[in-house]
Parts: sequence; C-alpha cells; structure tokens
Amino acid sequence: MRNSISLWIAPTLAAVSFAIAAVVLPARADQQFLTGVNIAGAEFNSKKLPGAAGTDYFYPKASTIDHFAAAGMNVIRLPFRWERIQQRLGGDLDVAEYQRLADAVQMATAKKLFVVLDVHNYAAYRDQTIGSTAVPVSAFADLWRRLAEKFKGEPLVGFGLMNEPKGLTTETWLEAANAAIAQIRQTGARNLVFVPGNGWTGAHSWFHKGYGTPNATVMLGVKDPADNYVYELHQYLDSDFSGTHPECRNDQIGVTTLTEVTDWLRRNNKRGFLGEFGAGRDATCLAALENMLTFIDKNRDAWLGWTYWAAGAWPERYFTSVQPVDGVDTLQMKVLLKHVDKTQQDRAGLP
Repeated sequence: MRNSISLWIAPTLAAVSFAIAAVVLPARADQQFLTGVNIAGAEFNSKKLPGAAGTDYFYPKASTIDHFAAAGMNVIRLPFRWERIQQRLGGDLDVAEYQRLADAVQMATAKKLFVVLDVHNYAAYRDQTIGSTAVPVSAFADLWRRLAEKFKGEPLVGFGLMNEPKGLTTETWLEAANAAIAQIRQTGARNLVFVPGNGWTGAHSWFHKGYGTPNATVMLGVKDPADNYVYELHQYLDSDFSGTHPECRNDQIGVTTLTEVTDWLRRNNKRGFLGEFGAGRDATCLAALENMLTFIDKNRDAWLGWTYWAAGAWPERYFTSVQPVDGVDTLQMKVLLKHVDKTQQDRAGLP
C-alpha cells in the first residue's frame, strides 16, 4: 500500500519436499496455489529509524500467525524496513532485527506457511532512491546477498525484492532487480523470487508510460539463472488505485484491471502474484473482491496466488484490515476464505 510505511499504528523433511515441489518454477502441474495475507507492522513508522521494536513497529504475534494458518491460508507476506535490518549500507545485518525477522519466519514456517520476505521501502533507503549516488544498485544487491545467505536453506521462504518501486526509471529498476537476483543465486539459494515492476507495480498501469517505459516492455528483461521467479503486482480497487479510500469504483474493477496483464503473463509464459490488494466493507467492495478472486481462480495458469492487504497491528478503524476483532473475522476475510487453496484447507481440517 502506498502510504503504509509511515503509519503507526525446522520444517519436517516431508514438508521441505512438498515446499520445493510447490514453488519452483517453471514446472506448474504440482505447484501449490498460494493464498494468504500480508501481516503488517514491522514496516511501520518510517520516520523513526531504526525505532523501538514493540513500540514503533511490530513483528507478527504468534496468535495472528496461528489464526490465519488455522483458517486454511498457506502464505503470509512479511513487510520489514531495509534501514532496520541493515542500518548501514554495505554493513552486516543488524543482529537483533535479523533475529526478530527470523523468529517471525520460524513461527510461520512451523505452521507450514510460505513466507514472502518483503523489503518495504519503495526502492529507496533513507529517502534516497536506488540507482542514485547515495544508494547504488550494488548496495541493494548486497542487501539481498546477505538475506539470501541467511534464508537459502528455507524452502518455505520466498524473496520479495522490493515493495512498490517508484521514483526511478524502469530500466534502473530492472538493473537493480537483476543485480539482486544475481547475488541471491551466487549464494546457492534457489528460493522463489518475487519481482515487482516500477511505478508502484500496479496491474492497472503495467502498460502505462506515466512512470517511464512501461513494465510490460522492460520487465521482460528479468534474468534469473535459476528461472524461479514470478512477477509481483498490486491492485487496489478504489478511485485512484491507491488503497486509501474505502469506496470501490465498481464491482468489476478488479477483473478489468487484471485482464490485460493476465493476457500478458500468459502470452509470455510467465506467472504473476498479487502481492497486495484491498477494499472497504460495503457491498460494492465485497462484490469487487469476490469477482476479482473468482477471476484469478479461473486463470491459475497465469497466477501463482495472492496476499491480501492486510492483517497485523492496525487500529480497528483501518478499513481494509482483516485482523480479527475479538475473534470475529471481518467481512473481507469471509470473502477471502471462499477462495483459499483447498489443499491447505484439507490440511487444516476445514470443510
């Protein structure tokens, strides 16, 4: 979500084998469809860096992870801040912050949840854009080399390169993404990589020129020696697609915004992952969610899955939240549950 970062507010051998079969691309027949939520909090308070854990920002609670695993979901996207995990460009990962991240990952993978690590920084470090003199592409690649070294032995962990890149050319973003992927693979890591586009990585703008050369043109240049990546796209359903308004355009807006990019994915033999989407609680929004998820269900050859925005440490008034209130699911969550992967529901013992 565009303005979210400034808000306060050892699996078994069988599981490892299943996970590898589920997420390695491009073979598709035995892949698990990933359906889940973002659990926000560790990216909060971008103006307080590094900030105080548990006061300024929050990693997921075990009870939150347990709730969504028990509901039959099989993936969480886990946002965190680059400046906290690596407090100096090119420096070691911060020991305490890495441990908080690793603990959250362990809690989730122990529940057989796939975890997408999400560097939630909008292609910048301390407000300096990747590709600038202050933040060279090599610094971004270095971050991912260090993270890959830590998590390369975790088959239930995917690498979300960057949340919603903006403020740079699409060509520079592709250079940065490819440099990061190269460093990841040089560590020996074969983890699934989630590659966003430029310009907030919106599905609705994948072919637009407002942020520079369109993603549809440039991002076909992704280079992955392991050929194990998906494109991460985001799509909110409100008037300007920002996720900041509780009203949705109409009940078909999710379908219309995903149709062209779905055709692009299929035409190029690629797959997408809807890393963020969200909507308000009125009838139009709930219908728009239902219609969009039904569309993705019908196009699973082009989509690996989705993570809704968001659960986590939000106030109850946050209109897209699916964090349960007093144990009761939100209206949006009830829509999501109709579309969670049946395989995970079976494993969770759900009807």
